[in-house]
Amino acid sequence: MTTPRQVRTAALGLRGAEETTDDQGRPAFAVEGRVFAALDAGQVVVLLLTETESDAMTAAHPAAERVEEDGRRIGVRLALSEIDGQALNGWVRRAWAAQAPPAIAENAAAAVSAEPGEVGDLPASIGRPATRALADLGITTLERVATMTDRELLAIHGVGPKAVRLLRAHRA
Repeated sequence: MTTPRQVRTAALGLRGAEETTDDQGRPAFAVEGRVFAALDAGQVVVLLLTETESDAMTAAHPAAERVEEDGRRIGVRLALSEIDGQALNGWVRRAWAAQAPPAIAENAAAAVSAEPGEVGDLPASIGRPATRALADLGITTLERVATMTDRELLAIHGVGPKAVRLLRAHRA
């Protein structure tokens, strides 16, 4: 069964996401001040999606209920018991993308399919996780990497000591 903790982990793993409360006082997750997900009564997730994404989610999960505001669909409500964790992660990411500023959402979308050696001048040897993590943040050049400390690089989920070592070796 999917848990509120899994929602929290999925939401806070996204770029710029922070935990807050929504206008109804529920635990919520926002990007740049815009709520994209909330927990309702602990065992229900509310995802703020585009109308198209809301339709897709209700088609994929018949138990999902549409959430409307001023007569237009703004998202869905779904009991956590009705969705597995992997599917939930994807829907949380879609809700985040619907609310994130376009530049951030575009970087994230491109990063999902980024392959080593195909992003700017980052070396292929750093591997897929580091390549995608850096691309997600818009870091695509060794010049930009050179402005960062090892500690800053290591704080990026997906960038480990080996990737930092390889990035520094290519810059030298």
